Amino acid sequence: MLTKHDQILQHIEGLPVGYRISVRQIAKQLGVSEGTAYRAIKEAEGQGLVSTIERVGTVRIERKQRRDIDRLTFAEVVNIVDGSVLGGRSGLHKTLHKFVIGAMELEAMMKYVESGSLMIVGNRQEVHVAALEMGAAVLVTGGFTVSTRVAELADRLELPVISSTYDTFSVASMINRAIYDRLIKKEILLVEDILGNHVPSVLYDTQTVENYRELVDTTGHSRFPVLREDGKLTGVIAAKDVYGQEPVTLIARVMTRQPISVTPKTSVASAAHLMVWEGLELLPVIEFRRLVGVISRQDVIRALQYNQKQPQMGETLEDVVLSRFAETYEEQTLSLAGEVTPQMSTTHGGLSPGAFMTIVGEAAMNVLRRHRDTNMLIENATLYFLKPVQIDQRVEARARVVDVGRKMGKVDVELFRQNELVGKALLTVQMLER
Repeated sequence: MLTKHDQILQHIEGLPVGYRISVRQIAKQLGVSEGTAYRAIKEAEGQGLVSTIERVGTVRIERKQRRDIDRLTFAEVVNIVDGSVLGGRSGLHKTLHKFVIGAMELEAMMKYVESGSLMIVGNRQEVHVAALEMGAAVLVTGGFTVSTRVAELADRLELPVISSTYDTFSVASMINRAIYDRLIKKEILLVEDILGNHVPSVLYDTQTVENYRELVDTTGHSRFPVLREDGKLTGVIAAKDVYGQEPVTLIARVMTRQPISVTPKTSVASAAHLMVWEGLELLPVIEFRRLVGVISRQDVIRALQYNQKQPQMGETLEDVVLSRFAETYEEQTLSLAGEVTPQMSTTHGGLSPGAFMTIVGEAAMNVLRRHRDTNMLIENATLYFLKPVQIDQRVEARARVVDVGRKMGKVDVELFRQNELVGKALLTVQMLER
């Protein structure tokens, strides 16, 4: 039987996109307290079912798929450009597909406008009207306002008209930067990307050790999540927990309580580190304390191997740093040499500790791969010292393996500037068995 909380979530999910909801309205419709309605609406916001838009309220939105993460809503555009809404406020939840800069003649620019576009233009009323009629929202630059006719048309078509004090080039750069940042996020492999649709095998805290052993015989696995009757995760149970126990013993008495878990938005790299660090073969995946699946160590390793083979789209800070460095290997020492660029510097013009750790981390893992071709995660890094290194100076990181085993490797990395030792670090790296 669904709880009142779940009934509210189910009700919200069934509402049409663009529908406005309020705590008082939900409480009255479903006969629940305003506190219960408020908590359920907050959870719906966390699940991406609704969005709270300033001066509009809470609106049912279309849940973004992972592949659409690079798309912005018009409400997000308002925040990015520090704008104000002049009309069409009810359409702020809609998604921006592309933007067009209105720097041409009207007839020429309309060839590029389509439904879901954003027209970025100055004080040109004829462009405002034409864009709205083509199904596009309008962003007016330079702090200009719009005519009453344009504002009324925007309200009728539910297409936002936004005004920003920035110039056209600045707002286009801001929007492009926001989309670019999201492309980088899109490349990061999350647990939800490898979760799949299969229903995990589970036990309930009211079942017995005998039920556990039957499930082991059926599935061939030995570790299972344990749920309460309401579907919330309460523990995990493994072979060590039931060893020597009577068949009638309740699982609730022998299970491991408050188990380590991850959410669908946890990165696979973080999940891998957690599994190695804690010695886990299975991780429950929960969302708002409810089990949505499980991932195994093999799932994580396969995903990391697959992700390493994929072409990258967005350039991260790590890409910027390492793109200027070249690798050589000689006499058991791996060298990574390159120039210090402005992006790697502190405000005082020296090599930043963060850029230094990026360089030595890459050198450490690359030299270990000469010994073991496997997935790796840096567990610990000790920075002994880092002397000032100026922009445009050439540096060389020399990495040497101190010790390597089946699960761990230690690497000593030294940074040189024209044969002068300017930095030193010791890194411990975890090996993920395939």
